[in-house]
Amino acid sequence: MIRVEAGMSTARFCKLIDMPERTWRRWQAKARQEQPPKGPRPQPARDAARPLVVKHALAKPAWGHRKIWAMTRHDGHKVSQATVLRLLRDDGLILPSEYQKQRRELAKDRKAAFARNPTGPNQVWQLDFSEFETTQGGTWRIAGCRDWFSKLEYPFHVSPTANQYDAIAAIDLALAEYERLFGHPLVDECEVDADTGELLPVLTIVTDNGGPFRSLNFELFIMRHPELRHVRTRVKSPGQNGSRERGFGTLKYERLFLDEIPDALTLIERAEDYRVELVNDVATQASTITDEVRTIGCQRCDEFQHPLAHETRPRSHGPGPRSFRPRPPRRRKPTPARR
Repeated sequence: MIRVEAGMSTARFCKLIDMPERTWRRWQAKARQEQPPKGPRPQPARDAARPLVVKHALAKPAWGHRKIWAMTRHDGHKVSQATVLRLLRDDGLILPSEYQKQRRELAKDRKAAFARNPTGPNQVWQLDFSEFETTQGGTWRIAGCRDWFSKLEYPFHVSPTANQYDAIAAIDLALAEYERLFGHPLVDECEVDADTGELLPVLTIVTDNGGPFRSLNFELFIMRHPELRHVRTRVKSPGQNGSRERGFGTLKYERLFLDEIPDALTLIERAEDYRVELVNDVATQASTITDEVRTIGCQRCDEFQHPLAHETRPRSHGPGPRSFRPRPPRRRKPTPARR
């Protein structure tokens, strides 16, 4: 048994697999009493109509359950519309009724989030999971937020699972790191709506359509933070979350793939070293750009304070006369070989 071999308690194992402990105890008691659990109930109507329904559904994927029911009745099999609908749902051959509505709402949110490119950091964060297999400690999932504008990596969350709680923990780490770097929480940057008095979100969290990001707890977490807004990318379009994917690739090729990593503790240490180094590089580049802008601004202020600067300081309009231009060295053409 997996739990016994790992030496884990029942409560810890149930928490790991996200199962209520009462459910585990009930099934354990039934197994000890040699009582077979309640299996799937017989479904004679679905089993009898399954071959015809599946045949028509695969032949016409765009058809709904009513047309498939009509074609099944035309073939001489008596079945109800509800049975056909349940059968198609069981086999995954029909989309939910609000599928197109949800797609349109997601597309509208994506268009609103990327209507204009972010003009500064901490406007769009991209979140995703990535797997890494250690030599002795198994496979671990790395979750982290990456700033779209500055390419800044926020602290990584390393866990053996990749569920909704891990995604929430990754955002919590990013918000705590933001407060440490800037000295105030992100919610202080929110503006207040004059009509409703509510706080307007200032940061967009971009994720894919994975299960953790579609869960109820994740959406409730976003709702409890007025400074956050959640947008999911288009289905089967990882390129829309490309900055996050490239960030994981850079982490692995520049730090994790250099040598063998035995366990999760070493993995966390290497990932944090890479992140701190990247943060220092971003800070150095930002200070260099700030110094250059300050220097250019001072030069422009000097020119503004001296209106006759164009008379005392001759300006250069081009490379100058032709006689003063440096001539490039002449290259001799190779002489053709005589025949």
